Amino acid sequence: MRATLMYAAEDVRVEDVADPTIQQPTDAVVRIVLSCVCGSDLWPYKSLAPTDTPRHMGHEFLGVVEDIGADVRTLKRGDVVVAPFVWADNTCAYCREGLQTSCPHGGQWGVDGVDGGQGQAARVPLADGTLVKLPVTEDSELLPDLLTLSDVLCTGYHAARTAGVGRGDTVTVIGDGAVGLSAVISARLLGAERIILMGRHRSRTDLGLTFGATDVVAERGDEGVARVRELTGGEGTRRVLECVGLKDALVQGFGVVRDGGTVSRVGAPQFTDVPFGFADFLRNITLTGGVAPARAYIEELMPHILDGAIAPGRVFDRTVALEDIADGYRAMNDREALKTLVRP
Repeated sequence: MRATLMYAAEDVRVEDVADPTIQQPTDAVVRIVLSCVCGSDLWPYKSLAPTDTPRHMGHEFLGVVEDIGADVRTLKRGDVVVAPFVWADNTCAYCREGLQTSCPHGGQWGVDGVDGGQGQAARVPLADGTLVKLPVTEDSELLPDLLTLSDVLCTGYHAARTAGVGRGDTVTVIGDGAVGLSAVISARLLGAERIILMGRHRSRTDLGLTFGATDVVAERGDEGVARVRELTGGEGTRRVLECVGLKDALVQGFGVVRDGGTVSRVGAPQFTDVPFGFADFLRNITLTGGVAPARAYIEELMPHILDGAIAPGRVFDRTVALEDIADGYRAMNDREALKTLVRP
């Protein structure tokens, strides 16, 4: 089959790799119908050192079950399924707590002999625990929306949930990427009354307004903080969703959060030192967030897509064939595209 491999920064290739087969009785083989490029894929795209053992790319996909192992009980051939961005058994103590990302029996796509999601097919370990059946056909118009359940919508929702967003809240979302826009959707779902979106890309913030943002702040740094505080009577907001992953974004989050408020960080962090000092401690700020356990949220969020209440697939503003995926990476890296959809 054909699959996406990354050999170095800006060196993305589509090459022949071994076809996936059932290796364990709990495996399934899925023919991929849709996948996409994640913002987190851009970090190695910018920085990966040259290697002779390329990375198998992709962790967001949906498709059709083509084969199942002897111990798979909840799936059958022909089922349309979505895969969360990590695989897990969904039965261990962590999974039962909704922390499938900590499953000791699970793992990540594209490593340790497991296929990546940017290809024509993938072997799915622990298929019963990992895959979620979708009540649609493989030609459904809802597939792009349902693909967001693999990662980006659930990550935005995790930000809103861990921040404690509730009915009537005022929320600041930092970042106008796909995760930030998903956080806007999620804050609105959870009942936020006012959502301030901090971003400076007009096409993206306009989409954020259609998703439920009530205000847009294009300024950054001290100017951005001052503008949010102006909009909130000088106090800032009780809930702040940091959806970028850079230190400056987190500092901005501390600047706009109200005393006693919560900052939830879900942007994949590209730094190690958290700038949380004594002054922030004195303000009783709560810092939370982390990697989203997408599997815990898929069945909760899916009905909102199926009934048309939300349309998160609108974050996909470019579609490429698998063979052209390198251009999809480039377009996202160059800010020509928000999020690239890939059709194998």
